[in-house]
Amino acid sequence: MNMKLFITAIAPSIALLIGIYLTDRYDKEPPELLLKVFILGCLSVIPTIVVEKILDKFNVFSGIMWPFYTAFIVAGFTEEYFKRLVVLKSAFKSPHFNEKLDGIVYCTFASLGFATIENIMYVVFKFSSNPTVGIGRGLFSVPSHMLYGVTMGYYLSLAKYCVMEEGVCKKYLRKSLTMPIILHGIFDFILMSNMPILMGLFLPYVIYLWKINLSKLNKYTQDSKDRFGFINKIQKE
Repeated sequence: MNMKLFITAIAPSIALLIGIYLTDRYDKEPPELLLKVFILGCLSVIPTIVVEKILDKFNVFSGIMWPFYTAFIVAGFTEEYFKRLVVLKSAFKSPHFNEKLDGIVYCTFASLGFATIENIMYVVFKFSSNPTVGIGRGLFSVPSHMLYGVTMGYYLSLAKYCVMEEGVCKKYLRKSLTMPIILHGIFDFILMSNMPILMGLFLPYVIYLWKINLSKLNKYTQDSKDRFGFINKIQKE
């Protein structure tokens, strides 16, 4: 294994994991649970590959429908479904999931676990002869997985702490899956379509992803500060 390529593959995820961990300043999650979610996110690559291969066999479309099906169904749906399943089975019902920011933290850890293994597969093995792949994926693909995780966690927390009628709560739970699929699908569709008019929208779309998800992250960070910041300050005094 080329260690230089391996470091290139894992460095973006490590940097983003540290960033998310440091963002959760007021009521930090237990490292052992975060590690568990991350590892399960890594392992979610296995069922994802199996299901993607099955779904890919049904891609009998031609023209623009081929990348559309691949982006939204094969990649978007499958990857986001298993990343979300990791959080639902490992952290969603944990007593440590006790504020809205936690949804974003756990979902981004699961997403970056998946992205780490996927990046190693592409950078170290599949495209090892092309070092620019590692740079491109480090700048765009790996961070995009984290951003889908922010959206997923945002709605998952709304579902967990929903105080409205059951229908609204279920809507939030559905959106914790459908919204990441849509964001993921658009990202992949732009790249897979090879259409100049769509490629011109790629950078604006990436900027849009960062803008809307940083807004969600900041909103829940402020909520965490309002809930736990004052308590922590009193305890220190």
